[in-house]
Amino acid sequence: MRIVSIALVVFLLPVALDAQDRQVLHGPGEVSGLPFSMAVRVGNMLYLSGQIGNKPGTRELADTGIAGQTRQALENIKTVLASAGSSLDRAVKCTVFLADIKDYAAMNAVYATFFPKDPPARSTVAGSGLALGARVEIECMAVR
Repeated sequence: MRIVSIALVVFLLPVALDAQDRQVLHGPGEVSGLPFSMAVRVGNMLYLSGQIGNKPGTRELADTGIAGQTRQALENIKTVLASAGSSLDRAVKCTVFLADIKDYAAMNAVYATFFPKDPPARSTVAGSGLALGARVEIECMAVR
């Protein structure tokens, strides 16, 4: 247990040192009035809020199907990263939330087209109750 505690301190130390360098980023397509930031930069790391497949600047889903929503969610991430001075090829970790695990293969097929070489680390979980009745939400961390 002691090793885990030391590892946790070592892992958190760089973040704590850069915390004074925290900047909330606002980007194109941001919906006003939501209680979270589109992205936060700490040092050279970007932490994006989860993106669903909504039309930029609206609360309307771009498509009803998993493929279209995945494509739009990743386009939204791509736009936020670009506005923050980064890109998809600098993504280091993505987390995918699915409303139904049966959508995994279709989501994965679209996801793979956005990361054709050296994709970021990724986790995928399924649950229910995504915002606006979305079928997929994707969050991302990237280097700026």
